[in-house]
Amino acid sequence: MLIVMADQLTALALGCYGHREVKSPHINRLAEEGVLFESAYSSSPLCTPARYAFMTGQHVSSCGGYDNAAYLPATMPTFAHYLRLMGYKTCLSGKMHFVGPDQLHGFEERVTTDIYPADFGWVPDWTRPDERIDFWYHNMSSVKQAGVAAITNQLAYDDEVGQAAQRVIYDHARGTDGRPLCMVTSFIHPHDPYATRQKYWDLYEGVDLSLPTVSRPPADQQDAHNRRLEKVIALDAVDLSYEEIRNARRAYYGNVSYIDEWLGSLQETLHECGMSENTTLIFTADHGDMLGEFGLWYKMSFREWSCRIPMIVNCPNRFTSRKVQNPVAQVDVLPTLLDLAYESTGATIPELIDPLQGRSMLPLCDGDAANDPDCAISEYLAEGTGAPMLMIRRGRYKFISCPTDPDQLFDLEADPNELNNLANAPEQSERLANFRAEAASHWDAEALRETVIRDQQRRRRIHAALCVGRYQSWDFQPTRDASSEYTRSHLVLTQFDLTSRFPRPKPFVPKTTE
Repeated sequence: MLIVMADQLTALALGCYGHREVKSPHINRLAEEGVLFESAYSSSPLCTPARYAFMTGQHVSSCGGYDNAAYLPATMPTFAHYLRLMGYKTCLSGKMHFVGPDQLHGFEERVTTDIYPADFGWVPDWTRPDERIDFWYHNMSSVKQAGVAAITNQLAYDDEVGQAAQRVIYDHARGTDGRPLCMVTSFIHPHDPYATRQKYWDLYEGVDLSLPTVSRPPADQQDAHNRRLEKVIALDAVDLSYEEIRNARRAYYGNVSYIDEWLGSLQETLHECGMSENTTLIFTADHGDMLGEFGLWYKMSFREWSCRIPMIVNCPNRFTSRKVQNPVAQVDVLPTLLDLAYESTGATIPELIDPLQGRSMLPLCDGDAANDPDCAISEYLAEGTGAPMLMIRRGRYKFISCPTDPDQLFDLEADPNELNNLANAPEQSERLANFRAEAASHWDAEALRETVIRDQQRRRRIHAALCVGRYQSWDFQPTRDASSEYTRSHLVLTQFDLTSRFPRPKPFVPKTTE
């Protein structure tokens, strides 16, 4: 199993989801030949929370993954733990934004460090929700400075992530470990800053790139959460021209093409190693990017550009090509992987340590939606709000609830751009009442708010203490044993050359010599 995860990649910026400008041929082909989930959602539109839901199969309010400095206890089971119990080797190459001293969370091997900090430095403060923390909040520099770069912090990182993942595949093919492999390859792109290499920038030369479909509304027409996000990203600190908006989108699209190229390279590596036909490949992302829609950038919103993610499941020997309309979310990945592992190996699914809040997507992959809940839930408990926010997508309708804000209800079939809030429409009163009852049964918003605030305060105090005196990092340090790499005098040279080669050459049988 190979899971390729992009960061901040909205489904709405991919050709297989209807975008006409972005060049992503490998992703599109993967979707054409596999199962494309048309309504997949981030379980929380922010990096760390989304990834905790992805790893644990639990909503972030349950696993404690509130924000980008949220701590995941080492006792919290992930799919990496369960798959190891089922006989898999598990490996992570790239970003997962684990916070705390446990930087593996069940992965047997991790071949790169993370790109983001593992400490409690990015804790928001719900007791002062209107205060902007300039030290680490987004600002508009990414948009104003969008363009070409030969190298960036993120390009250097993703180059390493992709190369390390290829090495893992090669090592698995030529190794002696008979266990099946589950590897997560997690890139940082197309996450801002919007800087791309010249070759990807040039892919869009002469393309009349579209501006955002929905421009920034006047303040009195912008919804309450969007107004908060305008302050979070310091939107009014700059004036943006149409050219700058197009440049930011062009660089973003260029980085989508960069990720697409890496996907193609990983697929080619699988093919070289004879593993392409028996590998289930899942392509997804943690969340999307507003890309100027409603005047907003980045994520943290339940609007479609921020919350919709790609979800493609491709297994040539298992699934036929199809599109699935039913909404799904990242909490559904863990139970899906367990079912896939059971089908592939026959290994018994371990007794669950904690109850799962997602469902297996395998029936939907097979075209069976008879017993599916037709629902996806997303939660948001980080900066840009001072109270829990909940999104419920059921069928064609999306409901957004926050105790401090007016409710929102959208019919996404009739209104895909989310311009018409139906919460006050008399004909929707029964549906709205049902959604409100579902939200109330999902959580006690006020009790959760108090829990989040206490947790934020605890982490800030711990972080302050750990910054005094000698700072001890939790950031993962990949280890290498150079004494067992390449050619060494304690290894039998001819035999080592043979075992390090794939495919194996014909046996070398010399003439008998005296």
